[in-house]
Amino acid sequence: MSKLFRKKTIDQILKEGAVDGHGSGLARTLGARDLIAFGIAAIIGAGIFSTIGGACAKGGPGVIFLFIFTGIACSFAAFAYAEFASRVPVSGSAYTYSYVAFGELFAWIIGWALIMEYAIGNIVVAVSWSSYFNSMLDGSFGWHVPYWLSYDYFTAQNGFNAVNAMLAKGTSLQEMATNDVLGMKAALQQWTAWNTAPMIGSIRLIFNLPALIIIGIITWLVYRGMKESKLATNIMVGIKLVVVLMVIVVGVNYINGDNYSNFMPNGMSGVLAGVSGVFFAYIGFDAISTTAEECKDPQRDLPKGILYSILICTILYILIALVLTGMMHYKALDTPDPLSTVFKEYPSLFWLQRIVEISAVVALASVLLVFQMGQPRIWLAMSRDGLLPKKFSNIHPRFKTPGFATIVTGFVVAVPTLFLPSSTVENLCSIGTLFAFILVCAGVLKFGKPVKEPGKFRTPYVNARYVMPVIFVFVVVLLTTNAISEESHVWFNDFITFTSDNWMDRIPMVLFFLVFVISTVLAVTKSYSLIPLLGMISCFYMMAQIAFSHWIGFIIWLIAGLLIYFLYSRNNSRLNDIV
Repeated sequence: MSKLFRKKTIDQILKEGAVDGHGSGLARTLGARDLIAFGIAAIIGAGIFSTIGGACAKGGPGVIFLFIFTGIACSFAAFAYAEFASRVPVSGSAYTYSYVAFGELFAWIIGWALIMEYAIGNIVVAVSWSSYFNSMLDGSFGWHVPYWLSYDYFTAQNGFNAVNAMLAKGTSLQEMATNDVLGMKAALQQWTAWNTAPMIGSIRLIFNLPALIIIGIITWLVYRGMKESKLATNIMVGIKLVVVLMVIVVGVNYINGDNYSNFMPNGMSGVLAGVSGVFFAYIGFDAISTTAEECKDPQRDLPKGILYSILICTILYILIALVLTGMMHYKALDTPDPLSTVFKEYPSLFWLQRIVEISAVVALASVLLVFQMGQPRIWLAMSRDGLLPKKFSNIHPRFKTPGFATIVTGFVVAVPTLFLPSSTVENLCSIGTLFAFILVCAGVLKFGKPVKEPGKFRTPYVNARYVMPVIFVFVVVLLTTNAISEESHVWFNDFITFTSDNWMDRIPMVLFFLVFVISTVLAVTKSYSLIPLLGMISCFYMMAQIAFSHWIGFIIWLIAGLLIYFLYSRNNSRLNDIV
């Protein structure tokens, strides 16, 4: 049993990474400004240009509260990442951190879960890129990609069924196409894709060709060793910020106050229903921690880079959400390209629509590049530890990149775009990333009360003994008095009376509540640090808001990973030669 939780020491990791913590290893060229730019480059992407639309459609203008909550929760987790980056200033992110804090089994689980963030998450980005690319081709050049080459199979099928259901109710195709409140424009395109797709026997040939093409191009670039310099990153961030600020400044003049009349149309449950999309907008911030070896002063600059980038992006997300839901009815925003969709409705803003589409194509391609480079390097670290076959750590003799791992990553991203709806992938990605955040926060708690060391960043210690009970009581009062929402009140009553018609959907929140109780007790008895504890609780809460069906998918993913670990990785670990 002890073999499962054997750990690497920090000295071992530093030695293996050829880093002594004082300047050797990779060139330390990144300062705080560079890290902030890198964080914004990673965060400003699919969130603003894609997933924000679905979140607004579910929560209405009140989705801004979810952005605030998610930004705060990610800030708590960011402190934990910054502390680990200070303790272990090497590449590897949460995988390496877990090896130090919890041992090999948890390190493997985190490495396996991170596939959902870096590789699987790119499916959502690729699909969004495809939507903006198609819109740009159609609007700027008059070229139209057939709809059956613009969607995955099951998304087209779902749209076909949705339109047919509306037709059965007596709603005409023309009404669906012109009535924004119905939010059926994307479904009509999917319906058309299904009806016009060529057939091979009884199977309809439907796949997202632009998404496959961009994945292939990005994989080829990463394989060839393309690296973004600081200058390129700063230019990219500059373009993104200029476009986003332009959208805010121009769009605010077209806000219709009537669209705010029902600020939270579906209550707090509707706001929370968009948690996977909103959280997906933030997952890029942890990529900053992978640059620890290249920071001039990681103990000082990494916390600034992580926290300032989250703060800046949270403000931008809130402003964008207010502008979008003010310019258009929230239900009409449920599209892969919400910014482009909004400005299509205003002929006088045609020029801005073109700018948004072109900048989105560039911005989303850059996010694809960042994450497509990250995944092979995590597999490289796992392979060097013996947890994956040696092939994954092979370095191309000419390009000096993890060639095999890069190609595998390309297939892992490309194949699911043929059949997995991006909403499903988005939820799985969010669960996997939140799980990693929870373990990183728990790892900081495991270190105990921080000991101050000169030049080392430590998460500020606030004794949770007296704060957590107050927070716990406050949450319970909100639930029992129906102050949050009717749905939360019903859930709480179901929980304490053990009654519910759909009890399986309650399981994530039941688990959250139990973890909340246990964490409060441990905070009182062990005087845990408040910030990582709140990070762990808030991230678990966001996990609990994701439908249980996606939890099942995540559990199946973890079980598959555990099978690989026990059948291969455990027996081939490099630690077998040490322990």
